[in-house]
Amino acid sequence: MSFLKKFRSYQSETTQFLTELKRQNSNLEESQRQGRALLWDKPPVDLDTQRRIQESELPQPPYVYQSLP
Repeated sequence: MSFLKKFRSYQSETTQFLTELKRQNSNLEESQRQGRALLWDKPPVDLDTQRRIQESELPQPPYVYQSLP
């Protein structure tokens, strides 16, 4: 137990860097959320559209680079 108490206040260099970065740039987390929303948070695709996309895909021929004329 004394070992845990001794190192409880330890912070790695990475943690210290991130803490300092967040302190200097107060809007950093908000800009990260906006970037995530831009790239990852997409509206769900309805099932009919998803089915039509799957049906319109063509199967990939085997050995794509060897079947060239």
